[in-house]
Amino acid sequence: MSVIISGRNPVIEAIRAGRKIEEIYLQERTNKDVIKLAREKLIPYVWMTKQEITKMLGKANQGIGAKVADYEYGSIENLLEPSDHKRVVVMLDGVQDPQNLGAIMRSCDAFEVDAIIIPKNRSVHLNATVAKVSTGAIEYVPVVEVVNLHQTIRKLKNVGYWVAGTDMNGDRTIHDIPIDADLVIVIGSEGDGMSRIVRDNCDFIATIPMKGHVNSLNASVSAALILYDIFHRKGE
Repeated sequence: MSVIISGRNPVIEAIRAGRKIEEIYLQERTNKDVIKLAREKLIPYVWMTKQEITKMLGKANQGIGAKVADYEYGSIENLLEPSDHKRVVVMLDGVQDPQNLGAIMRSCDAFEVDAIIIPKNRSVHLNATVAKVSTGAIEYVPVVEVVNLHQTIRKLKNVGYWVAGTDMNGDRTIHDIPIDADLVIVIGSEGDGMSRIVRDNCDFIATIPMKGHVNSLNASVSAALILYDIFHRKGE
């Protein structure tokens, strides 16, 4: 299986990460620097008119696209094995907007998150939109797909993870999330937040301290703030 992605960063990072690429599509007289990378990796490329590439990729394409191997999911078993560092894992409970998933991937890459966990059902999955919004982070952040989130939480807790749910009405702030343990940070869906059964399996619920009139942030912004706080307190 393959998927067609678009945008400079997604294509360049796919090349650099060694993803299998069938061919690259380039608008005439653009992105000439990509040709050097393609030639080095022996990847075929096709020049196209602006009209042709827009028809294939849509308007916001930056004059470049590629047909790449479909994105694969990682294994939960890798997160259950001993590690030489304290891991941070993001679990998405019902996030269905590909824009949010792509943006969360960017934050996860920036702040050295070990993996993202998503449920098989009631969730967005890896696709071309996610790849584009992630601006290449999709190549570096493992995504694990599981059948059941609360059972997965129990497995992770059994090997020592602390699980922090996130909600506006948490019982502590994100600054209280411990950084000396393996962590799972649960981000709820855009509209409904965490499901009850997932919430009940968290060790505690953390909130982002805020002032102002509208104390509501979308999933990707919340994730970025929480992950930066953890990253900063670790002294990274």
